Amino acid sequence: MSIVDRPATELRKSLAAGELTSVELTQACLDRIAAHDQSIGAFLRVDGERALEQAKSVDKRRAAGETLGPLAGIPVAVKDVLCDSQAITTCASQMLAEFRPPYDSTVVARLKQADAVLLGRTNMDEFAMGGSTENSAFQQTRNPWDPTRTPGGSSGGSAAAVAARFAPLAIGTDTGGSIRQPAGLCGIVGMKPTYGRVSRYGLVAFASSLDQVGPFATTTEDAALLLEAVAGHDPRDSTSINRPTPPYTDSINKPLAGLKLGIVPEHFGAGLDPEVAAAVKSAIEVYKSLGAEVKEVALPHGKYGVAAYYVIAPSEASSNLARYDGVHYGFRADQSSAIADLAAERQASVAAGNGAAADNVDSPLVRMYRSTREAGFGPEVKRRIMLGAYALSAGYYDAYYLKALKVRRLIRRDFDEAFKQVDLIVGPVTAGPAFKLGEMVDDPLAMYLVDLYTVSANLAGIPAISLPCGMTKAGLPIGLQLQGPPLEEDRLLRGARMFEAATDWHTKQPTLAGAK
Repeated sequence: MSIVDRPATELRKSLAAGELTSVELTQACLDRIAAHDQSIGAFLRVDGERALEQAKSVDKRRAAGETLGPLAGIPVAVKDVLCDSQAITTCASQMLAEFRPPYDSTVVARLKQADAVLLGRTNMDEFAMGGSTENSAFQQTRNPWDPTRTPGGSSGGSAAAVAARFAPLAIGTDTGGSIRQPAGLCGIVGMKPTYGRVSRYGLVAFASSLDQVGPFATTTEDAALLLEAVAGHDPRDSTSINRPTPPYTDSINKPLAGLKLGIVPEHFGAGLDPEVAAAVKSAIEVYKSLGAEVKEVALPHGKYGVAAYYVIAPSEASSNLARYDGVHYGFRADQSSAIADLAAERQASVAAGNGAAADNVDSPLVRMYRSTREAGFGPEVKRRIMLGAYALSAGYYDAYYLKALKVRRLIRRDFDEAFKQVDLIVGPVTAGPAFKLGEMVDDPLAMYLVDLYTVSANLAGIPAISLPCGMTKAGLPIGLQLQGPPLEEDRLLRGARMFEAATDWHTKQPTLAGAK
């Protein structure tokens, strides 16, 4: 087994025992990226020089007997949506193609405090808007299991990086399933914590009331390790929950006694791929064999989740992205052609004897706003801005946005009632395995429905995790989703670990093109 094939928790022990140096581990990751990422496209930028300097520093301090952080010497990949004062942060958008933040996000700062080695920035859907990582302004990311298929999104780069063993750990963000969906499609573990458990300070916002930062890993133990390092209260984030972070790594291998699992009948209805349904039901049987009690629970308003999400999320996106105007920071379109067009339009109006029309021609400032946003945003971002602006406009706010917020409250109430009866809810992550690249590019509605099983957790603010539970006949991973009550990440991780310890799906990994 290669160094890069080992879980982070094992690597951590080897580093601590002196059997391995961080420089050796980091170089092995960089070598694997150099050999294979050209065909995967997981990273937008790899900062090998910086990573090796961090690794050397950790090795030196370890040799000197200094106290080190919990991730000391472990390479971590970071989704390009979290500010890092030492790295360009683009959100995979032309709008921020050269943006270098003046500060670190809390998550990046905590990774540095934990002595992690930051390998580079992973690709994503532009401003986290998408479910296939095909909406990046710079490149396309491919699924390591089948390069003709998507790795999912919007955190597809981070998921692909872990699945391809470019990095033992990665950070992603989840607004409507953007950690769990790519984790499921790439055959790894991905977790969305409770809203407010991990600070959003320095996270470039898509939808502020839905966005949450979380871990990608090859095992639940590794996910617990990474979550423990980045979670916790942050006074700079007004939505951060002031509750202590439990020691997840201490309890994760303690099975849950008397575990009660809930299944939602509607999750197994029309539209669910038969192979996915069979794998999830098989996973439920594993839980039964471990002593878990399984019963049906009702989430009656879950069927409205996608509709509510695609009103709330674009509305918040429309507001958040208003700041990208070519004035404050970031990209500004070339104004020479816009000014020439303005002069020509004004001259034509005057020549036609229409002085009033000439006076109403857009000012140079408005033209600059329009041309900057036209050139700086991609099609999916523009689509969501328009949806959100429409939903928030006079005459439609009550009919759409306010109604969606009421549905959101009902969805949370459904979960609250369900968790009075069961400890966790189990079901599929996606309706099918990884789909072909380009398959849904021209069908936004079909792409939005990919989030069918994941958006409700974001609307309710509850934690959820995806872990591998099977493979299709075509050799594509299938994910299992567990959802838990608010702030019960410990229960969620322990429940996921029970299944993982009884199966070997988490040990499967893709054979990369050209790999020996």
